[in-house]
Amino acid sequence: MTGPEHFREAEELLDFASGFETGSLIATDAVAGAQVHAALAHTAATALAGAGEGMPMGDKAWRAVVGVQSNGGAA
Repeated sequence: MTGPEHFREAEELLDFASGFETGSLIATDAVAGAQVHAALAHTAATALAGAGEGMPMGDKAWRAVVGVQSNGGAA
């Protein structure tokens, strides 16, 4: 998975978890999975920035997943 794919999966898991009672096993597992995917997305973004490739927001995939247009406005 790419960084943007991990970001999107984290969002989807949190959305899924919101449909269950807080503290239920299903919700807890989904939130834990979301935390893993969010950490991996963060790691990917940090690695890109640290590799001298600039901030990942220059990448179309990152822009699409976070809802930012190329002019800096919200999608």
